[in-house]
Amino acid sequence: MAKELAGLDKEKLKQYWAANVRLTSVVMAIWFIVTYVAIFFTPELNNIVIAGFPLGYYMGAQGSLIVFVILIFVYAFKMNANDKKYGVEEEE
Repeated sequence: MAKELAGLDKEKLKQYWAANVRLTSVVMAIWFIVTYVAIFFTPELNNIVIAGFPLGYYMGAQGSLIVFVILIFVYAFKMNANDKKYGVEEEE
């Protein structure tokens, strides 16, 4: 991969890295909110019922796991798009 990156100019690599950091920051912020912040609002979340279960329970049992899997797919999709945009995609 170092050979491919050597052909790019520094400005394009800086833009690529900034996009990478921005995407990672957003994904980590969502992860933090779902993992830690939602716990503090469990009493309020329990007033909302989904499929017969309080939302606080649902988020702890299944909802957070669903969000994490979605985050994985979104991150992979966005990183592939950024790789293509900045010309650092892997050859197949």
